[in-house]
Amino acid sequence: MPRALLSLSDKSGLPEFARSLHALGWELVSTGGTAKAIRDAGLPCRDVSEVTQFPEMLDGRVKTLHPAVHGGLLARRDLPEHMAAIGAHGIAPIDLVCVNLYPFRSTSRRAGVTPEDVIEQIDIGGPSMIRSAAKNFASVYVVVDPADYEDVIAAIRGAGAAITGGDDALELRRTLAAKVFEHTAAYDAMIAAWFAAQRGDRFPERLALAFERQQSLRYGENPGQLAAFYVEEPGAGLGALRQHGGKELSFNNLLDLEGALLAADPFAGETACAIVKHTTPCGLATGATAVEAYRKALACDPASAFGSIIAFTVPVDDEAAKAVASLFVECVVAPAYAPEALAILLEKKNLRVLEGSAPPAPGALDMKTVRGGLLVQERASARLDDAAWQVVSHRQPTADEYRDLLFAWRAVASVKSNAIVLARDGATIGIGAGQMSRVDAAFLARHKAQAAGHATAGAALGSDAFFPFRDGIDQAAEAGVTAIVQPGGSVRDADVIAAANEHGMAMVFTGRRTFRH
Repeated sequence: MPRALLSLSDKSGLPEFARSLHALGWELVSTGGTAKAIRDAGLPCRDVSEVTQFPEMLDGRVKTLHPAVHGGLLARRDLPEHMAAIGAHGIAPIDLVCVNLYPFRSTSRRAGVTPEDVIEQIDIGGPSMIRSAAKNFASVYVVVDPADYEDVIAAIRGAGAAITGGDDALELRRTLAAKVFEHTAAYDAMIAAWFAAQRGDRFPERLALAFERQQSLRYGENPGQLAAFYVEEPGAGLGALRQHGGKELSFNNLLDLEGALLAADPFAGETACAIVKHTTPCGLATGATAVEAYRKALACDPASAFGSIIAFTVPVDDEAAKAVASLFVECVVAPAYAPEALAILLEKKNLRVLEGSAPPAPGALDMKTVRGGLLVQERASARLDDAAWQVVSHRQPTADEYRDLLFAWRAVASVKSNAIVLARDGATIGIGAGQMSRVDAAFLARHKAQAAGHATAGAALGSDAFFPFRDGIDQAAEAGVTAIVQPGGSVRDADVIAAANEHGMAMVFTGRRTFRH
């Protein structure tokens, strides 16, 4: 009689799986709560302690760490000496292991949990069993994902009298074995990250990352490049968004969604709209309503908004939906939609409508790939306020200028560097992004504003980094800019401040740079 050992923290699908194995003539062996669940389903089940002839001990820490288990898993069926060795010790082969590991991640994230409770969720016996079974995949089925139950039962049925089956069953077992090592690697990465966090080490000597594939993508940035979307934690970030209608998200859609949410994040708690193209805003605004914020954002650069991604910080009503539906856009993302608004947007059959919030996973890092490695940094805070601001010009900004400076400072942080934003009345009117020099970024912002029909006189200017020379200030003065917010910190700050004073501008230093490469 073939033998299956089942020990599960996630018992979804267990009764059906165990019932199918029993019907196919398999003996069921289990531990603790899993054994109870099997018996509650009306099925016979042997305790592991009966197989090992050794009681569970140390509050359940030692149950399956025994030669009767690992000998039954690791013995090669094609080697007579292996079979003779386990036979001499009364060890029966174990032909299937179904295990999922203690819920370490969910426990470690629980509010108020103690380190002692987290440590008890570090599974030892489970990883040991599934690694043993995966090593001997030629003879043993090892299952860590309930989604594989049906395939395993089908393979066993197809095997007939043979326990392991032919080539198809072998390929399934090989696939299941690969999943085991992915699973244990991710599990160990979570544990390592928790220990690093306990000692306050954001950048440990070895960085182990655990990501789960959420979606295979049609292609990457360009056709011909294979691609997939992996999530750091299910239910966090972009993977938490619910899609209504439209084609599946593409590689570039996901990149632009990140840019749109990044642009909207500093305006959480306000009614704001960000319109993003190629990961950088082409319009960003606040308003009394969603539709007002959208119209102000669109007015910044309506030509570039064609084929864009739009993010709202508030639920979308039917008026905002009608306005958005009149423009060709790739995606819209918002916390929620009124039923009428959703119906309006879904009339556009190719429009991807995404709903929900997308907070990053707790403690998530910002990573960028380079050849042969990763650059890793803390995620920039979305909180951009005026707590450390210093007015360095002779003239103080007016109340209206101050409001526009704060808006410009929040807006410029999501624009690709070198970045300059011109703003007025809670909206961008000109954006200069991704330029090799800051004076070119200032020129581009002015050009984009004037091309869209905006008067730049009286606008506020935000810069993501200091001005290295006064030429950027002179450029802004020519456009009629009256107030500037920038980090400061240049060796020529005195020249830059003098230029602002010559032009009668108000200038604020924030003391913080917001580069986005």
